[in-house]
Amino acid sequence: MTVNLPSPCVVVLAGPGASGKSSWAAEHFAADAIVSSDRLRALAGAGEDDITASTDAFALLEQVVAVRMRRRLTTVIDTLGLDTERRRAWRELARRHDLPCVVVAFDTPAAECRARNRGRAKRIPADALTVQLRSWRQVRDLLATEGFDEVLTPQPIRVVPAAFVDTAAAAVRQRERPAGLRFGLHLSSFTFDGGTPATAERLREIAAAAEETGFDALYVMDHFRQIPQVGRAWDNFLESYTTLAYLAACTRTAELGALVTGVTYRNVAHLGKIVATLDVLSGGRAMCGLGLAWFRAEHTAYGWDFPPTSQRYALLEDALRLLPLLWGKGSPSFEGNVISVPEAACYPRPLREHVPVILGGGGERRTLRLAARHADAANVLGDLDTVRRKASVLRAHCAEAGRDPETVALTHLCTALVGTDDRELAASVERLRPQRVDSAKYAESVNAGTVDDHIGRFRALAEAGVNEVMVRLPDLTGPEPLTRMAKVIAAFR
Repeated sequence: MTVNLPSPCVVVLAGPGASGKSSWAAEHFAADAIVSSDRLRALAGAGEDDITASTDAFALLEQVVAVRMRRRLTTVIDTLGLDTERRRAWRELARRHDLPCVVVAFDTPAAECRARNRGRAKRIPADALTVQLRSWRQVRDLLATEGFDEVLTPQPIRVVPAAFVDTAAAAVRQRERPAGLRFGLHLSSFTFDGGTPATAERLREIAAAAEETGFDALYVMDHFRQIPQVGRAWDNFLESYTTLAYLAACTRTAELGALVTGVTYRNVAHLGKIVATLDVLSGGRAMCGLGLAWFRAEHTAYGWDFPPTSQRYALLEDALRLLPLLWGKGSPSFEGNVISVPEAACYPRPLREHVPVILGGGGERRTLRLAARHADAANVLGDLDTVRRKASVLRAHCAEAGRDPETVALTHLCTALVGTDDRELAASVERLRPQRVDSAKYAESVNAGTVDDHIGRFRALAEAGVNEVMVRLPDLTGPEPLTRMAKVIAAFR
């Protein structure tokens, strides 16, 4: 059985000489993560067997371990691990830096340790190994009482982003009792191979591949320049509704929408006309995402006002009330908090009898209350515990509004870097991570996981109440990454 540990973490190896610690560490961890007393003895002295260099080697080891923990890097401490005071100091240092600390106990039979030692080119002196074996019997029984987060045996181990630590069981549940889940592809970057001239063709290829992969919807961000969470302000970035119109012509089945439309960017009645036109031209596939708008720098750059939060909330509530009138029959007047429309007329009306409205934002006091009253879905961010809490709050607001919670979907926006296996995943992380960003930190930021990791994570989200996940693929410069995501989606069909 493979054990998943959260990244970053501290792994202390404990066992007598020749028990297999260094070989096991090399099999499961990158060389840079392993702090080895033997290797430091070779650095400080004449070789790994230079006992006279032990004091200096351990002094170096403690310095390296302290620096790595301070920098919150996964650290594997490869020593005998028989010194009680050193183990205590490592645990306390890990706690100080809020790092999980586990010990791996190498309870290899004494006879096997002796046989391995005899086969070494440079052997541990027999009397020294005997002392280690005696000490190990005492240490072995102490480990479970010392306060490590876990005491593990030398089994297969993976260090993964926190989102995937507990997903293995959920992946099994999905295989045994499949749950349904909608998937949307979130297009947040338009920097493609071939540059600007290739943009239209790359986008067409991605859209076609996304439908073939099984994505139910395609979403774009409603911004006018790239946001700092994704890239640089001068990176290529397409206008949202023009792009959606192009995607309508490139696709046949996927629903289309902006996740989410900033309510400050357009006259709301005009927005209603835009969405209705998109619905007609796409054959009834438009969705309308709405949000409060948050990017002050973008407003400033384009000369738009950026009203205070309270005014934007008033505008958002008016938009939620006005848009269904625009898409409905007749041309009723509308008088809201800040919007006045004498004629809510929109012809042709959308082909859909009801255009779904997705309200973006997880504010529990105001945004989710508005979603419960006026929207068809609430889109939230965050880890699994956060999503569970948002789902509970949304249900409470629905009850308060006298609305059936089943009529308001919960959707979740996240990033997912998908690898077929750990080796491919590690290569993708190294290729994509920005300079000066640790690979583990980057993996955490993009939810880097294998196909099974993501199946388990999405199953857990479905169990928390999520009806649809909108997924950003950070390596989506062409159709190829969609083939890996296809395996995840297939598990939910």
